[in-house]
Amino acid sequence: MIYHICPREAWAKAQASGSYEADSLGTEGFIHCSAGDWVHVPATLRFRGRTDLVLLTVDEELLTTKDEELLTTKVVWEDGAPPEPDGRQFPHVYGPIRTSAVVAVADYPPRPDGSFAPIA
Repeated sequence: MIYHICPREAWAKAQASGSYEADSLGTEGFIHCSAGDWVHVPATLRFRGRTDLVLLTVDEELLTTKDEELLTTKVVWEDGAPPEPDGRQFPHVYGPIRTSAVVAVADYPPRPDGSFAPIA
């Protein structure tokens, strides 16, 4: 499983349309995701204190299957920008995330200091 953080409102729009496209898909060509043991790090760096977020659990196998329009979405594990000193790579999703590939959605509230806790 890979994880993506997004505003609750963006997820509601995705449910109505059947797919989710983060702004980064248009600006960088991919949607940023994380492994479960690391999702709290970018959450704290990029979203400190935000209370309107949900955490999407995405099944990579469901994500990379062909959809009704015969389009595929590719997941590539790549270095971050800048690369992590320990060599950790991140799953980048090249294409929209179909809602059918999202197997769980949970509120992701910050802790009192604004940081985000690791997920269990």
